Amino acid sequence: MLTNCLKKIRMQQFMMTKKEFAQFIGGVGESQYCRYEKSAAQPSLEVAIKISNALKKTVNEIWQIENSSQLSP
Repeated sequence: MLTNCLKKIRMQQFMMTKKEFAQFIGGVGESQYCRYEKSAAQPSLEVAIKISNALKKTVNEIWQIENSSQLSP
């Protein structure tokens, strides 16, 4: 399962509401952004790259694999 630090980034670096943040990212609706932030939905690769570019972060800095030890090599 993928987890993310979108809320941490939003609150610590941008101090925006979810709605403002979704608008800042562009092309992502508030309700969809909320699902991403809660890890209830995962963005497509295209959207993940768009979000990471808007935040000036890498995709890996935002999304992490939870319980990676359970993955087989």
